[in-house]
Amino acid sequence: MELLEKLRILSDAAKYDVSCSSSGSNRKNTPSGIGNACSSGICHSFTPDGRCISLLKILLTNYCIYDCSYCINRMSNDIERTAFTPEEVAELTINFYKRNYIEGLFLSSAVFNNPNYTMELLLRSIKLLRKQYNFNGYIHVKAIPGADEHLIKEAGLYADRMSVNIELPSSTGLKLLAPQKSKNSILSPMKLINSNIKEFENTKKIIKSTPSFVPGGQSTQLIIGATPDTDLKIMKLSENLYKAYNLKRVYYSAYVPINKNPKLPNIKNPPLLREHRLYQADWLLRFYGFSARELLKEDTPNFNTDFDPKTNWAINNIKLFPVEINKAPYEILLRIPGVGVRSAKRILLSRRVHLLNFDDIKKLGVVVKRAQYFITCKGKYYGDTPLDEISIKNRLASKVKEIEKPEYEQLSFFSNLPAAYNYNDLISKVTGEI
Repeated sequence: MELLEKLRILSDAAKYDVSCSSSGSNRKNTPSGIGNACSSGICHSFTPDGRCISLLKILLTNYCIYDCSYCINRMSNDIERTAFTPEEVAELTINFYKRNYIEGLFLSSAVFNNPNYTMELLLRSIKLLRKQYNFNGYIHVKAIPGADEHLIKEAGLYADRMSVNIELPSSTGLKLLAPQKSKNSILSPMKLINSNIKEFENTKKIIKSTPSFVPGGQSTQLIIGATPDTDLKIMKLSENLYKAYNLKRVYYSAYVPINKNPKLPNIKNPPLLREHRLYQADWLLRFYGFSARELLKEDTPNFNTDFDPKTNWAINNIKLFPVEINKAPYEILLRIPGVGVRSAKRILLSRRVHLLNFDDIKKLGVVVKRAQYFITCKGKYYGDTPLDEISIKNRLASKVKEIEKPEYEQLSFFSNLPAAYNYNDLISKVTGEI
């Protein structure tokens, strides 16, 4: 099979993996080498589902020994199959980089033959890039669950970021849709990567020549909507993953109905709005000081699709508001709808000089159309409705514009059209401003 035909098949097969990010690594160039992975050398260009399109994103192979119900590459699917050799992966990456098409490589794979064999091929691919081609650009590689620890550990010496995809949020979901996989086999390499990151960082403090181990950290992916798991269960899992394994990012992928199976939900389009709300809530966990239990309760385990999670939380806790913008501490400012991390810091700096009024906070980047119902400036309330849950909810709901949602389209490496999703506040998935 021609190399271009392989690229068409395996780049298209990789588009369902969204745990792809080029942030967090500072690998520098070396004499006679090419490329670098410092922040200025990586071009961040995100699609609406969170994928970075500046990377060559491919599977090593789509031959798979597993038969996961939700996966396009499952063993029983009648699809085009092919595989790259490690030499082909290295050659493609270098050629694309030299033509300025990409800034790095995202390399994943279905499990071919067995986990160890697949991990050996992935390891050989990135070693060729680092050793033979002196490539110092960004490399994100998958750790294959079930592979020997020494293979994963060695791969961590050459990769900038690694990821182990959990895929389904619960053990029940795995048993139902991916019975050949287990929770323990997925979490074990996560634990291994995390412990080695810490070990290498501590050693580097003593011995400066210690090589870097996965300097960009690790990430994972959860498929949303393939199982009946609630948003509360998903957010509690993400919260625990951040705490236990120090993950850089949990990615959420709306389930795409590509397979027919009685165990799968009968839906026409992916639950993109739900995915979007989970991304917003994820930012609240990481940067705004919220916990999963604050955002959702057992009696309301799913996010309100009409409002972003912080606005919904504020409405449900209206007794805590209004907050005086000139007196509230940083932690409280972050809980005001319409106030992001940057605008909260600007408020702290500006009010040292003078008391802020409503016009001042507009200039500082506060989204006043939401914030006005939860704050006072110099003791004055600027909301255009009484301060109660029902009135504010109705008023905010009336401001929500009805936007026609286009058909969902996965981005293809060979597509001429971007996978765009027309939400006004979609940028918050990238910036985290809520």
